[in-house]
Amino acid sequence: MRKYLQETVVSPYKIMAVDDDGGILDSLKVVLKRSGYDLVCYSNPLEAIERLKKEHFDLLLLDYIMDELHGDQVVSEIRQFDKNLYILLLTGHKDLAPPLETLKQLEIQGYCEKSNNFDQLLLLIESGLKSVDQMHIISKINEELKDKNDELEKAYLDTIEILRYTVEAKDPYTRGHSDRVSEYSVLIGNKMGLDETTIHILKIGGLFHDIGKIGIPDSILLKETKLDDEEYSQIKNHPAIGVHILGDAEIFKDIIPMVLHHHEKYDGRGYPKGLKGDDIPLVARIAAVADSFDAMTSKRTYRNALPVDTVIAEIEKCSGTQFDPKITDVFLDILKNDYKKIEEIQNKYK
Repeated sequence: MRKYLQETVVSPYKIMAVDDDGGILDSLKVVLKRSGYDLVCYSNPLEAIERLKKEHFDLLLLDYIMDELHGDQVVSEIRQFDKNLYILLLTGHKDLAPPLETLKQLEIQGYCEKSNNFDQLLLLIESGLKSVDQMHIISKINEELKDKNDELEKAYLDTIEILRYTVEAKDPYTRGHSDRVSEYSVLIGNKMGLDETTIHILKIGGLFHDIGKIGIPDSILLKETKLDDEEYSQIKNHPAIGVHILGDAEIFKDIIPMVLHHHEKYDGRGYPKGLKGDDIPLVARIAAVADSFDAMTSKRTYRNALPVDTVIAEIEKCSGTQFDPKITDVFLDILKNDYKKIEEIQNKYK
């Protein structure tokens, strides 16, 4: 097989493309070079794997169906030595798209159908590189703050706060969302009598549970009409992207379960892992209730905030299916008998 290499260009990112179709590689070269990206192309996946072992790349564009090795096999090899490489899988047809379970297991950040129109791919590349960039910043700060004191840890948290505000600044209707989810989660945890360490995890985890949305294209995140299946599958990647961004930071290790699993459902029909019942981490089960409550009681471009009575009825309806019944009962008790605390949080982050 031929090996395709593009001449060195000045670029802040290094991207590799692997596809056994030379025509696709040639097209990618032209399109990405026009967009200012450095690109290295291989038609032989085994050669690509060897290159990745020796050299750092920021993002990999990988064909799913290849003669030598299928894309999932290539990713399986790569994940043995590189857990952080951002990977976009390319498919020739929607019917040939990789199973969702494959994407989850191999931590593949997204996929895109091949097309003569490269606009969607460029959007995904741009979003992916935003995540890569933020992960590099966090990794760098993590190294600098290793074995440092509480004052430096606060500086670290302040830096991550900037990333969180970047996410919420995209959509004025969700501004304050993470703050409220954090406080609602702490309110539930205190009512349950949880220990101080767990309360701290709920507080920090609530603040950063949606950090992965920085890697979702604005065209999807801010869409006012119903998402199609492909767009929804990309939205569902935000917990994994959040883990990808925060995963190298030692101080965030305890909140990773909350970031990754806050969209799991008690009956096992949630994502990204489809966990069920007590297999879902407790902090994530609490966040699921707090997150859904805030979504229902917040104004959106397509609807006003729902009345409290309607929200209470919906939470009662979803007890045992979407939500842990015990946590539901605790939160319903707060809503029905101590709503003043809820109003104080809402007023605080208007």
